[in-house]
Amino acid sequence: MFDGREVSVNNPEKTVLVLGANGRFGQAAVAAFARAGWRVLAQARQKPGNPLPSDVVHLSTPLLATNDLASASMGAKVVVFAVNPPYTKWRHEALPLARLGMDVAQRLDAAFMFPGNVYNFGAGMPPLLDESTAERPTSAKGRIRCEIEGELSARAGSGLRSVVIRAGDFFGVGSGAWLDLVVTKSFAKGKLVYPGELDVAHAWAYLPDFARAFVAVAQGEIRGFERFHFAGHTLTGAQLLEAIDAAAQALGARPAAGFKIGTMPWGLLRLGSAFVPMWKEIAEMSYLWHVPHALDGSRLTRRIGEFQPTPLHVAMRQTLIDLGLASSGQRQLSATLSPR
Repeated sequence: MFDGREVSVNNPEKTVLVLGANGRFGQAAVAAFARAGWRVLAQARQKPGNPLPSDVVHLSTPLLATNDLASASMGAKVVVFAVNPPYTKWRHEALPLARLGMDVAQRLDAAFMFPGNVYNFGAGMPPLLDESTAERPTSAKGRIRCEIEGELSARAGSGLRSVVIRAGDFFGVGSGAWLDLVVTKSFAKGKLVYPGELDVAHAWAYLPDFARAFVAVAQGEIRGFERFHFAGHTLTGAQLLEAIDAAAQALGARPAAGFKIGTMPWGLLRLGSAFVPMWKEIAEMSYLWHVPHALDGSRLTRRIGEFQPTPLHVAMRQTLIDLGLASSGQRQLSATLSPR
């Protein structure tokens, strides 16, 4: 069973390069690989704001300087791609940046690991998604994701070893996702906003768990081009809101009368799409909140063994603490009890 609790002595023979180490997934990947005893090279143009784990080396070499970056990363056996441009820049930057990451991996003769999502499957996706599910993207971002994975598959012919691990929406490890930008945005005012119907299943991935899955796959041999699905937590809107409510209660941050529940003004976003580029990009993905979907993680389990995810109540409680949404007393207690 892979539960992520094992810690080994830092081993220079196991070196990983994390591209985009300042992002949310990048931070989670750096922490997970370092905890598992890997030597970690954390690439980011600016030094991470949060202190890096001991023995982690920061590389400020930009991704565009692929030759210099590869030279600075000699010995890396795995490259984790955690670069994610803003939604408004996806159409022009997502594929070129991914190609640069592939180039670095090929120069290093390292395995390339890429975090996938469900955009590939489009609005007609079935309720349960596995690695054989047909990819029929209905959005520009979905088509870009398919192009990236298509290039990974094609480069296998020129020697690139790569793996895509697909997950649902992220939560945990800081801000910048649906959970904090929408669902808990008005938390301090006693309101939660859910973007879809409360009885529709939606796939979520707690980032520390997702990063541990990357470590588990990296510990084995990666050949050619492979895909795995990370099951994570599948929750209806009602179940997600219940988890937030329970975590808020445990942290002394739940309103006495409970949270008011609001909905996403999709109509307004569509009307304003012509004037606000970000609204256009968000509105394009609205189907994700109205089409039930879950990820079948059985193939990943066969590869790495039983994976013990963080219980939802623990993950949600830590997420709210990380977002600064716990009471001041609970935040102080958490800081005191957190391992250094």
